[in-house]
Amino acid sequence: MGFFLETLIGGLMAGMLYSLIALGFVLIFKASGVFNFAQGAMVLFAALAMARFSEWIPQWTGLESKLLVNVLAFIVAMSLMVVLAWAIERLVLGKLVNQEGITLLMATLGITYFLDGFGQTLFGSDIYKIDVGMPKDPIFLFEKAIEGGVLVGQEDLIAALVAAALVGVLALFFQYTATGRALRAVADDHQAAQSIGIPLKRIWVIVWSVAGFVALVAGIIWGSKLGVQFSLSLVALKALPVVILGGLTSVPGAIIGGLIIGVGEKLSEIYIGPMLGGGIEIWFAYVLALVFLLVRPQGLFGEKIIDRV
Repeated sequence: MGFFLETLIGGLMAGMLYSLIALGFVLIFKASGVFNFAQGAMVLFAALAMARFSEWIPQWTGLESKLLVNVLAFIVAMSLMVVLAWAIERLVLGKLVNQEGITLLMATLGITYFLDGFGQTLFGSDIYKIDVGMPKDPIFLFEKAIEGGVLVGQEDLIAALVAAALVGVLALFFQYTATGRALRAVADDHQAAQSIGIPLKRIWVIVWSVAGFVALVAGIIWGSKLGVQFSLSLVALKALPVVILGGLTSVPGAIIGGLIIGVGEKLSEIYIGPMLGGGIEIWFAYVLALVFLLVRPQGLFGEKIIDRV
């Protein structure tokens, strides 16, 4: 029972991190109708910025406080992501309003490769570390209820709690703030939103900035766990099956989809993997997404689009 709970909790914690990245896809798609294939590259770019500025700031300023250096590095990296959001809207999306979906998708693919190359030019191509002080030693939970307790990594637990808190804040932001309601109005109908005075360009910059903030937090968490390297963008793309499973337009869907995939891949690797030779964790999410595309293409909570002729 203890081993099962360890696997289950590990899956839930991984699922929250997947949900956090998936939110970036959902936010941009809801506000602009663009499937942002560049979200993984944004996670990598943000993590690189955080890692490198946390190295450079002490050299430039002589600061020794790790907390202050990390706060300053976060502010600089976030500012860079806001500038990036403004540039994407002004130079790319603003020029492609009302274009076909495939055109916008190809534009985000171009942004992906640009960010990969530009990030390497600015920050280098080595493996960098992010140290935000998260404890890495494991702890035992439920020792009184279960013999031997449940072994959980403190870093994974803190990362999952941070991701859960951010997901909750974003959900409340969309539901109860004026900007959030404007974002939902734009998502429902661009022309109707514009007709009542909602500025589309400003809304798109805001949503790309929020997606950049989400990418930065996800990049810090994954960079702290795995190190900042160029394979990080591939890890971030694990959120694609989460979006397909939960629905492209649903914030709750991103959360539930992430938890399902996180738990499913861990349990299947542990309990089915030995019978099939292992490796299930690599492809489980994509096979599950394929099944949903065949059975329920809009996902668990996505909107079913009906075209009337």
